[in-house]
Amino acid sequence: MILPTEPIGSFPRPPALLAAIADHAAGRIGQDALDAQYDDAVRDTIATLERLGSPVVTDGEQRKPSFATYPLSGLDTLAPDGAVVPFADGHTRQFPRLTAGPFRYATRSQAYLTAARQHATVPVKQSVIAPSLLSLLYPEKGIEGYPREAFLDDLVDEAEADIRGALDAGAQTVQLDFTEGRLSIKLDPSKGLLKSFVALNNRVLERFTPQERARIGVHTCPGGDQDSTHSLDVDYAELLPSLFAIDAGVFYVQLAGEPKPERVLAAIAEHARPHQRIFIGVTDPVDPVVETADQVRDRVLRAAEYISPDRLGTCDDCGFAPFADDLSTSRDTAFAKVRARVEGTALAADQLAG
Repeated sequence: MILPTEPIGSFPRPPALLAAIADHAAGRIGQDALDAQYDDAVRDTIATLERLGSPVVTDGEQRKPSFATYPLSGLDTLAPDGAVVPFADGHTRQFPRLTAGPFRYATRSQAYLTAARQHATVPVKQSVIAPSLLSLLYPEKGIEGYPREAFLDDLVDEAEADIRGALDAGAQTVQLDFTEGRLSIKLDPSKGLLKSFVALNNRVLERFTPQERARIGVHTCPGGDQDSTHSLDVDYAELLPSLFAIDAGVFYVQLAGEPKPERVLAAIAEHARPHQRIFIGVTDPVDPVVETADQVRDRVLRAAEYISPDRLGTCDDCGFAPFADDLSTSRDTAFAKVRARVEGTALAADQLAG
C-alpha cells in the first residue's frame, strides 16, 4: 500500500533570498539580480524536497510576498487599511482595501507553476488563494460606481482563471488555501460569514467538471504565522460540516497541532463525502520540535481508524512561512519535519498493508 503525502505550500526563504529582497527594496540591486535569487531558492527547495523522497513538490512559495496577496502584486487600486487579522501572540496582519474597480488579478499562479516545473522531476502541486479570502478586499462602505455584486462577479471570474491556468499548465493538484474558514466563526459565531465564504468558493468550483474538481483541493488550518495561530480556539467541529460542503475532491486538514485529534477525526468521518480524499496534517509548523517518523506513523494509524486508507493521505498542518518575512521556523527545521512526514507515512503504509 502507498499512502500519498504532500507539502502544503510555503517554506522559509533562504538567507540569500531574504537579503536580496531587502537590497531590491532599498534600490541596491536590480530586478534581474533579485530574479536570479528567486530562481535559486525555487531550485533548491524542489531539489531538497525530491532528495527527501517527497513524491509531490511545490516551489515553496519562494516568489510570493505571501500566500494571500500574490494576485495583488502590481495593483494600483489598493489602500493599506483593510481587514486586520489578530494572532494569539498579539501580532497582527493587515489586508489591503480595494479602492476602485474592476478587480483583476495582477499575478496568476500559473507563472509560479511554470517556473517550478522547469526544476522538478516529480509532480508539482500549486497553492492558490481561495476567493473567499480575497472577498475581504471589498470595503464595508462600498466603492462608488462599483457595487459589491459586480466585484464578486469579477472575483469569481479571476479565481476561476487562476485555478484553470494552473490545471492547464500541468499542476497535479491545485490547492485552495482556506484559512479564513475557521477564523470566520470567530468573527461571526452565527456562521453567516462562513456560509457566504462556502457559497462563493462553490460559485467558482461549479465552473469545473467533476474530473477537474478531483484535482482541486481545499486546505484548512487555524492560521500559522510567526509560530502563532489566529483561530485554534475555535471548535473545529463548528467548521467541518461546512468545510466538506465545498465541492472539491481533496481536503488538507490541519490535525497535528489539534489538542483533541480523535474528536476531529470522528467529525471528518461523519461529514466528509465518499468521493473526497482526506490528507491529514501529521507535522506542526508552529511547534519548533521536529516530529519523529514513529510519531507520524502513529498519527496516520490513528487516522486510519476513522478514514479508510484508500481515501487517506498526509500533509503538513500548514505552510512553514506563508508570509515572506516570517522567520520563526528555520529552513532546516522545516525540511526535517518533511523528512519525518515522508518516512513516517511510509512506515504507516507498510503496517496497514501488512
